[in-house]
Amino acid sequence: MKKYLFALLFLFLPAVSAIATENIAPKEVFGAVTVDTVTAKRLYDQGYIFIDVRKLEFFNYEHIRGAQHLDVNSELFTAGNLNVLAEKNQAIVFYGNGIHSLSSSKASKKAAEWGWRRIYYYREGFPKWKEAGHPVE
Repeated sequence: MKKYLFALLFLFLPAVSAIATENIAPKEVFGAVTVDTVTAKRLYDQGYIFIDVRKLEFFNYEHIRGAQHLDVNSELFTAGNLNVLAEKNQAIVFYGNGIHSLSSSKASKKAAEWGWRRIYYYREGFPKWKEAGHPVE
């Protein structure tokens, strides 16, 4: 009986582990520079383009002051629509709902695939920005 229970535990442990880590944003995205809240604020103060890739409802409720919106999970998230917000030679900062959201990593990855080269991946995202007391609207 103990062997049977051990075997079941051995089989289910990887599945439970995968589910538990599924919504943790990667620390790095190929083609993008990961930035923390302090660096994101410095980029903001320098006039970099911030793109909120969360659902429209979240953006409409509250977002980083001056940020543009383009929902990464929408059919509107295309290279053409991204190009309306920022040309390929411009620096862009993607942010979402923080480390428990994959939206900003997904957007950063797609932008790199589409040819953008000055991509900043703000992994900590809106929750940390607001917590730090930075400008929101």
